[in-house]
Amino acid sequence: MIGKPDNIVPKKYHDRRVHMANERTFLAWIRTSIGIMAFGFVVERFALFVKQISYILGRELAPPAHGHSALLGILLVGLGALMAVLAFVRYKKVERQIDEDTYQPSKILDALLALSVLAIGVFLMVYLVHSI
Repeated sequence: MIGKPDNIVPKKYHDRRVHMANERTFLAWIRTSIGIMAFGFVVERFALFVKQISYILGRELAPPAHGHSALLGILLVGLGALMAVLAFVRYKKVERQIDEDTYQPSKILDALLALSVLAIGVFLMVYLVHSI
């Protein structure tokens, strides 16, 4: 049998798979950061939800007072935005550590994605702070 054994994966193909796995990990962190920001927004706006439910039910329910939920919601939105930035930094660091650059990810798309999530987080934080 002359040639390569069937169970050896070419190095070029292996390097691409490593880069793609790195990108999938980055995108998972971005999804997580978006989820944390959305949860923070929901936590901050819970009083509005209780008020709307009281109108639907036809009863006067006392909405929770602005207190810790507003602060916690704002902090969660900020944490989600920070997580997106840190995920991007980590992604780039791991990319440099991979030995060969045979796979070329879209650097502009990754940067825009991270900046978009950061912008959404900053916008939501400003909105929540002004609505207190």
